[in-house]
Amino acid sequence: MTSAQRSSRTKTRIASRLVATALVTGLAGLAVAVPAASAASPGAASASGRAALQKDVDAILGTGSVGVVARSTGPRGQHSATAGVADTATRQPARAGDRFRIGSATKTFVSTVILQLVGEGRISLDDTVDHWLPGAVSGNGNDGHDITVRQLLQHTSGLYDFTADFPEMTTADGFQADRYTTWTPEQLVAIAMRHKPNFAPGAGWGYSNTNYVLAGMIIEKATGRSWQQEVTRRIIHPLGLRQTSAPDTESWIAGTHLHGYSSFYGTGTTMDVTALNPTAAGSAGAMISTTADLSRFYSALLGGRLLRPAQLAEMKTTVRAEGLDAVWPGARYGLGLQEVPLSCGGSYYTHGGDIPGFSTRDGISADGRRVVVVATTGDSAPDQSTEKAKNALVDRELCATSGR
Repeated sequence: MTSAQRSSRTKTRIASRLVATALVTGLAGLAVAVPAASAASPGAASASGRAALQKDVDAILGTGSVGVVARSTGPRGQHSATAGVADTATRQPARAGDRFRIGSATKTFVSTVILQLVGEGRISLDDTVDHWLPGAVSGNGNDGHDITVRQLLQHTSGLYDFTADFPEMTTADGFQADRYTTWTPEQLVAIAMRHKPNFAPGAGWGYSNTNYVLAGMIIEKATGRSWQQEVTRRIIHPLGLRQTSAPDTESWIAGTHLHGYSSFYGTGTTMDVTALNPTAAGSAGAMISTTADLSRFYSALLGGRLLRPAQLAEMKTTVRAEGLDAVWPGARYGLGLQEVPLSCGGSYYTHGGDIPGFSTRDGISADGRRVVVVATTGDSAPDQSTEKAKNALVDRELCATSGR
């Protein structure tokens, strides 16, 4: 196989992975129906719920994942399930409270901060990128005068995704060479500016991490504080998310945590990729959390405790996102939230995330009363069986009966 053929095959695999990373889910006004409670006792229903969750977690592990942690929360309580190991070296089992890198689930936090600033009258969704970041988006047909803040958050800007031309995230050699490198947001955006836009602003939908790097830069320009500081001040501390962090350059994960493992689409042998300078992802995917903290965040967000009604409505206003159909058929995308149909009718909101070695998937009812979060480590199976198993878990939990 020539180097060109290897490059082409790698890009194809990367494109599939990027589609799976788009991560956001919404219920555009459709609440998950809660069926009538069954005649079974609460204890029996709870035991049945735990058994069902464990079965789905075991199924995910069976597709080749290294570790799996899941949590399902509803009006009648919560239950967790784990499978596999947190660390292949020590064989420490995965634990319900383990921390992990959440990848693109970071985008919902960043979008929430932007929308809070909109509610405060400090930013308008119709502001142009150039209004806040003069000259940052320019060259090769890119023009920040033509792109709005709304289009950044909704992935309708047309901007090239810098991660598609970023070996640190896509090849084993690239990761090893730069895993501890500190990247500035301007450097990440500059990578995207080397490429022509994929389409004119507003003329289509295309997932691009570049959009959220720019959103983080706008937060700093509007507030005088970094996106990490604003996420911490506005979300992490008020909600008491004690196991959640928005790191700057720290390459480690504090406390008990899952280790991430990846072979980078087969470009190298599987390696422990847990240590990573998070500036490579920045405001598009640098955060660390747990299933419990993410559940609390999503419940507060969809429950109306973080955004004013007008801004929450904006977040939940979606457009068709055909680029996600391979993983989530019929998906739609809002402002940092994705909307996905449920097999039992209605739909749910979500925003998962992928970063080397780690994958997060979640599902939230429109009112925030039902939340499901699942984290896995290791590469997803190339036949999409891992993705299908994770999506099946989320769907079954949100459609579950028996008063769980």
